[in-house]
Amino acid sequence: MTKRFALLSVSFVLAVACLFAAGMSLTSSAQAQSLVKPAALQPGDLIRGESYSAVYFYGTDGFRYVFPNSKIYFTWYSNFDSVKWLSDADLTTIQIGGNVTYKPGVKMIKINSDSKVYVVGAGGTLRAIPSEAVALALYGATWNKQIDDLPDGFFGNYKMGGSLEVATSFSVTGEKADAASINVDKQLKAATTVTISSSGYSPASITIPAGTAVRFVNNDSVKHSASGDDTTWGTGTLNYGGNFARYFKTAGTYAYHDAYGNFTGTIIVQ
Repeated sequence: MTKRFALLSVSFVLAVACLFAAGMSLTSSAQAQSLVKPAALQPGDLIRGESYSAVYFYGTDGFRYVFPNSKIYFTWYSNFDSVKWLSDADLTTIQIGGNVTYKPGVKMIKINSDSKVYVVGAGGTLRAIPSEAVALALYGATWNKQIDDLPDGFFGNYKMGGSLEVATSFSVTGEKADAASINVDKQLKAATTVTISSSGYSPASITIPAGTAVRFVNNDSVKHSASGDDTTWGTGTLNYGGNFARYFKTAGTYAYHDAYGNFTGTIIVQ
């Protein structure tokens, strides 16, 4: 087991990245001409810009999520046929929410600087496999061909769970089935929207559960912002049509104001 868990070479990692880019470059040029607008996107769409081959997942929360490499992408999808194209300018208006993690149950993974091998559970939760016997029970005789090396830089996308002492405490089939989509696996929810007009914020006060995103949208013809009174957060300048979203993960009351006017608002996180 130790030999199989040896590190992949840097050249292999780079090759994977090149293959991912090459896969998207094979998409027909006709698709590139059929550009869609952000307003036409639906949660769960796969998107990319015109100039670069990177593919993103468009989440229910309105953020785009990055596929770090092709190995992760192909645990969720079998091809690039459904990718929608946006102009580069439109793509930049969609904030990046983070990275996509491996689909639970599909692969075992390890990182370059550690010989431990992990199963991937819901929400990117890793559980260390203590022995070859457990790996064999979970993934069969070809278990040693179902391990991907994950570059150290992406390890922070995952959460650590307890060691997997017995194979019966992890269901490969069940984990795959439960992860019906990236939205489900990440437990993404629609953002709460606060619009800005000449009359101020609407609604001016909202109450949301912890872990909810709030999206500020400027519908006025002049510049506005939403800046935390404690100076720890802010949208920056929002021109007409501009928007900015932020997750509020900790319970509390968040007062904010418009740096360009006398508007005030309150977010109560429970």
